[in-house]
Amino acid sequence: DEEEDYMSDLFIKQDVRPGLPMVRRMKEAIQKEEKQKEANEKNRQKSIKEEEKERRDLVLKSALGNENKGFALLQKMGYKSGQALGKSGKGIVEPIPLNIKTGRSGLGHEELKKRKAEEKLENYRQKLLMKKQANEQTADQFRIRFKNKQEERKMEGDLRKSQRACQQLDMQKDIDVPKETWYWLEPEEEDKKDEEDKEDEYTSSDLSVSEKLHILTAYLRGEHFYCIWCGTTYEDSEDLSSNCPGDSAADHD
Repeated sequence: DEEEDYMSDLFIKQDVRPGLPMVRRMKEAIQKEEKQKEANEKNRQKSIKEEEKERRDLVLKSALGNENKGFALLQKMGYKSGQALGKSGKGIVEPIPLNIKTGRSGLGHEELKKRKAEEKLENYRQKLLMKKQANEQTADQFRIRFKNKQEERKMEGDLRKSQRACQQLDMQKDIDVPKETWYWLEPEEEDKKDEEDKEDEYTSSDLSVSEKLHILTAYLRGEHFYCIWCGTTYEDSEDLSSNCPGDSAADHD
């Protein structure tokens, strides 16, 4: 080969800008890869399943001819192509489609999968329902406890009010010692811790707040003709029974 003349017009007219040889090589590589893919696609052999599917689709798309024994028998009985089946001509026109099974699973497998999926969904719904019911039950229990707590605090306030009124009315009658220790408000002195007070405290603790309130209310009405709910001292028992609605807050509402 003759040596290339670097001073010739052919060499001088070449584009020697930086980076162009790299771009040109990339384009050529991409074009070569695309041509190779096209060649591989043309030369690729179809699998047995693909060939079977193509043949099956081709046969299913083709109309039945006289070579089909079933179709030939229908024609002998007066059937014409495109006519509906049945004596009244209201039957099907097209053949029942084939349901081709291509997987390797046994018969009934799809129904089993569907049933399991439905059972799983139903179990999930049941769990959600149980969780919702549990949350509602917890909320109801909280509301009941909160309501009971409020009623208990109100009852304790009514008891203290009754104890204060009992102490004042007893002292007006020169009664220095309450009938029961808890009839009066307990002194706030810390040194009141002798054995007798401890025994009285133990005895009174056996009664609930509602029981104490009921007993003390009856004492105030019977001894002083006083109604804690009305806040009124009546003249006598007759005046109390005729003008006071009852012996509880519910009776006065």
